[in-house]
Amino acid sequence: MIFSAFLAIYLVHLAAAISPGPAVLLCARTGLTEGFMRGTYLAIGVGLGACVWACAALFGLAVLFKLAPALLTVLKFFGAGYLAYLAYKMWRDAAQPLNTDLPKLSRSRGPMGLIWLGVTTQLANPKPAVFFGTIFLTFIPVDAPLWAFPVILLMVFINDAGWNVIVARVFSLERTRQIYLNAKAKIDRVFGGLLALLAAKLALT
Repeated sequence: MIFSAFLAIYLVHLAAAISPGPAVLLCARTGLTEGFMRGTYLAIGVGLGACVWACAALFGLAVLFKLAPALLTVLKFFGAGYLAYLAYKMWRDAAQPLNTDLPKLSRSRGPMGLIWLGVTTQLANPKPAVFFGTIFLTFIPVDAPLWAFPVILLMVFINDAGWNVIVARVFSLERTRQIYLNAKAKIDRVFGGLLALLAAKLALT
């Protein structure tokens, strides 16, 4: 593969990675409420989840969806249900005071738990499945050598994880945090409402 092919794959996936979605929303909220490092762990999980979708696409996801279109429908409603559940939890706990005791939070949901949350959030979202199964594949040359696949997966991880690390960092800044503490209930309900809207969009489109 030549450099221009890699560059095209990188840019088209970067555009998908930075588009607003459940993963970006959760990384923003985690950075805001639990700090930059915990948001980083979540972002790593998001990147790993994207790599799972990319692997699936490289090894026949588009063919599978073509042979069994009902599978995509099932996946879509499962993802919508999962996002609706996350939205409900955010909305339900919006009025509760923020627990700033991060060591206790770490024991209940440590780094691996945050990484796993990032993976499951990404896998529950049909948007990456559609992107990797359609648009992404059109940028992969049919004669791509085997050594190119690990490079492509590395680019996918860097794009998704890197962008969400940036999001977590921005929302973990003290000034951003103080704004949040002063309006926690309203902001949490906005986050929850946005997740609910994303869930509805997935279910209805």
